[in-house]
Amino acid sequence: MAKDWARPFYNSRRWRKARDSYISERMMIDGGLCEECQREPGYIVHHKIQLTEGNVNDQEISLNFSNLEYVCKTCHDEFEGHGSGGHGKAKALCMFDADGQPISMREIDRERDQLTTQEPVSPLCLPLERNV
Repeated sequence: MAKDWARPFYNSRRWRKARDSYISERMMIDGGLCEECQREPGYIVHHKIQLTEGNVNDQEISLNFSNLEYVCKTCHDEFEGHGSGGHGKAKALCMFDADGQPISMREIDRERDQLTTQEPVSPLCLPLERNV
């Protein structure tokens, strides 16, 4: 949920127009896939540089397409500060190894995904066998 100072921006016509235009552009590029995982459909337009009270009115940050990305809910909730407080379940950002050293869960997840998934595959599509 948007912070009180951000609500006027997110409710503004200029944001809604920029968001809708960005989503339309992403739909033309890749059908609206999440720009992070490339597996799930996009769900929310995320600001790469997080909006603050000091930059929310700076159009180069708040409305510039180069600062936006269309991401699925799972990926959005993994961004720092987005996984709790109304954005879904809070997820642990780290765990500890046997020596008590912190290990980033994001790194573990990405390494695991890279090892187990070579190519994104839609769960609705089954590979067809070809007779060669």
